[in-house]
Amino acid sequence: MPDSEQSNRSIKAPHQPIAGYYTTEEERASFIRDMFDTTSVDYDRIEHLLALGTGQWYRGQALKRAGLQSGMEILDVGCGTGLLAAQAIEIIGSSELLTGLDPSLGMLQASTLLRKATLIGGRAEHIPFPDNSFDFLSMGYALRHVSNLEQVFGEYLRVLKPGGKLCILEITRPETRLGSVLLKTYMRTLVPLLARAISTTGETSKLWRYYWDSIEACVPPRRILQTLENVGFSGVKQHRELRIFSEYQAVKQQSGFR
Repeated sequence: MPDSEQSNRSIKAPHQPIAGYYTTEEERASFIRDMFDTTSVDYDRIEHLLALGTGQWYRGQALKRAGLQSGMEILDVGCGTGLLAAQAIEIIGSSELLTGLDPSLGMLQASTLLRKATLIGGRAEHIPFPDNSFDFLSMGYALRHVSNLEQVFGEYLRVLKPGGKLCILEITRPETRLGSVLLKTYMRTLVPLLARAISTTGETSKLWRYYWDSIEACVPPRRILQTLENVGFSGVKQHRELRIFSEYQAVKQQSGFR
């Protein structure tokens, strides 16, 4: 691939390729998939540790803030083991209304929702559903793992029904230097050490180091908001909790754009 084409694709990605993990955009997808396949058995336990036990409560509150209501049909992209999806089901009232999509079959197979909801393998860049299929689309802490923000947001807009709502959860690097140092120490040093002590695979500590490295390299919130607007979403906004948890909210216009 010519350097100019590779550079253009990298600009559209949430961050540049990260040295030590992969070197090109072509390697990104397989690296992410293999990493989550390998660590899926430990994921929920370590995530609970990382969130200090508050993760599920927060996910539910974020979905409600974005407008998720009983009876809505929802697509959870990058659903992993179903931590966000489980909270969505509590709100919508039925697992039959939820579809989960993730490129890691290992994560899907480790999910407690495997026999309760529709979980399928697939990538955010190419969602295997027709236009105007869902009332709500969610993505929890997986935006840093996609290859092209514009392409992904275009797919989100396409599969949402007119008036459909979007909620993307992400961890955002603190704006202050002290905040960044503290969060980096916690996520890249302390959590990987604890993960190594209680996990069943050595790759689990690598996963959590990568989490911080991708957070640190990620484009700023204004870039994410601008890209959502550029593809056609309306009502685009960011809600922030504790200065590090970002909720990106948007709506597909009732006019039936796309």
